[in-house]
Amino acid sequence: MLQHGKDAAPPPPTRRRFLTGMAGAAGALAAPAALTGCGSAGSGGGELVFWNFYGPQHGPDPAANRQSEWFTKLVADWNARERVKVRLQYLPTSAYLNGSKVPTAFATGAGPDIFLCSPGDFLRYYNGGVLEELTPYLDKGVVEDYGSTLTSRMVEDKVYALPMENEPLAMFYDVGAWEKAGLSEGDIPKTWDQLLDVGDKLRRRGRAGLVFETQPGYFQNFTWYPWMWQGGGDVLDREGAPAFDSRATRQALQLWQDAVRHGIAPRTNPAAGDLVAGFRSGQAALWQNGIWQVAGFKAAAPKYRYGVFKLPVPAGGKYVTALGGWSFCANARGRDPEAAARFCAWALGSMREDCVARMTEWCTVAKSDVAPRTSALELGARKGGYDAAAMRAFKDEIFPGGRAEPRYPPVVYKAISDAVQGSMLAGRSVSSQAERAAESIAAYTKSYQGASLI
Repeated sequence: MLQHGKDAAPPPPTRRRFLTGMAGAAGALAAPAALTGCGSAGSGGGELVFWNFYGPQHGPDPAANRQSEWFTKLVADWNARERVKVRLQYLPTSAYLNGSKVPTAFATGAGPDIFLCSPGDFLRYYNGGVLEELTPYLDKGVVEDYGSTLTSRMVEDKVYALPMENEPLAMFYDVGAWEKAGLSEGDIPKTWDQLLDVGDKLRRRGRAGLVFETQPGYFQNFTWYPWMWQGGGDVLDREGAPAFDSRATRQALQLWQDAVRHGIAPRTNPAAGDLVAGFRSGQAALWQNGIWQVAGFKAAAPKYRYGVFKLPVPAGGKYVTALGGWSFCANARGRDPEAAARFCAWALGSMREDCVARMTEWCTVAKSDVAPRTSALELGARKGGYDAAAMRAFKDEIFPGGRAEPRYPPVVYKAISDAVQGSMLAGRSVSSQAERAAESIAAYTKSYQGASLI
């Protein structure tokens, strides 16, 4: 059996304690002051513009079409009852997630009135004065209904973003490839060493034996965090002090490095990052990814045999996974911040039956997610939205060990990203990468001014 990290040494004593969070963004965008432009150039005639990467669009992907239809209906329902209208403006996913268009728009005063925001970008926009407070527009009981899901979207008990979903990470495996490698359900790995061993068996059959995200960005960091958390590590401790240079951090970096070094994990994403296509084309057999892939299989390969299981843990570790998910936000410097905030609250922050049903529809029909509100999760369960094997596993086994994606600003994100990339793909010493990142994080937090990083 391949052994993981046997040469990892304890950190040496030390007294030492980015600028853009999105590829291609201008360096000034990392500074809070750069996001203080007024106005919403995309709006006209009292119309509020909602930037998103779901709709309106129509293409060959039935899953994407269902999600587009959900957004289109959402806006149509609002426009049928309100004087201030909302217009969807679609941006390709690549431009929204990895480009500079969104932060650049805010920096130049041309940001949208309503937009989608991930936890990783929350502080960029909050510290820049972009986020309108949503608390005054929420129905009584909504905050409690969301529970801990709202924590990373709040500052001092005030809500600034409303999550539309909870997206846990897990391991997806190709059942056919599993069987051809002589594996059974009893071989599902529970430890990191077992994970590498299974991955090694799978890659001998001509596929990528284990896929970790290789493209640097907020998403790669998101997928890497649980491996660090499982060993008790963190980027910052409970008081907000730097804690990155730890044994848990180094063993998580070592895991990804070992997977690549032994040829188990590829250096580039198979099938251009499309998990369903990667399985169907025989390019991959085991892949760390999120619950949204269930909708992908349902739409593109409904009869394909695949399975999911919890992330394995290191020796002496504890199971943790990361919970992602996008939120609705209102631009505090847009054309009509109050109307934008009312729209967000109406869409996701009401106790009305139609609002709860809307979220349930998104999480179990249009997409495949764990609903972030208790009421919507219970409704989804009653309607059979979690009856399928994969969805049931995510809801009952994978999600309960979840921890929300952190809201680290670009400088912190970049230091972590560099450590992951340097260890995983450049083969550099994990100790040096952890120490270097820790120094950058410590220097930044020393002068940081803004909402709490934790």
